[in-house]
Amino acid sequence: MKPLLPVVLLAAAAISCGFSTAAVAHASLETQSAAVDSHYKGVMKIGHGCKGSPTQTVRILLPLEIRKAKPMPKAGWTLETVKKTLDEPFDYYGKTVTEDVREIIWSGGNLSDDFFDEFVFSAKLAGEPGQTLYVNTIQECPDGENRWTEIPEEGQDSHDLKSPAPVLQLTEKHHNH
Repeated sequence: MKPLLPVVLLAAAAISCGFSTAAVAHASLETQSAAVDSHYKGVMKIGHGCKGSPTQTVRILLPLEIRKAKPMPKAGWTLETVKKTLDEPFDYYGKTVTEDVREIIWSGGNLSDDFFDEFVFSAKLAGEPGQTLYVNTIQECPDGENRWTEIPEEGQDSHDLKSPAPVLQLTEKHHNH
């Protein structure tokens, strides 16, 4: 009789790989929760192209609670930020901010449908503990686009959506002692 452990481990590894593939199938944030008033490193994972077509542009539309965003340049991509005038200015370390980055755009790249990649930014988080932020993300490809912008209705599971917006859950503020 052959031991079952190697077979069980192989099956577990195959199942695990299946889950990890599904996890990167949509646009998603690597870290999906962070404390209010913290500095946050947002890593947006893009798991595939548009029905076989490569991704050439990634647009991240930032909710108002994500402030003072600074994107990380990527080799081979052009980087652009879009600032907008704010309806309600905010204080940032003693300085009144009246306009802020609302969109980050990486363009001119060529991310094959066979691969995934990460698009990184840092920002300061505002808002309330328990608040859910939806970070709309759009992939543009030569043959279409993926709009990760669907927001679940009250009581709806985001897994039921075809193109859910990436989520960031705000937690309690950290207190330094």
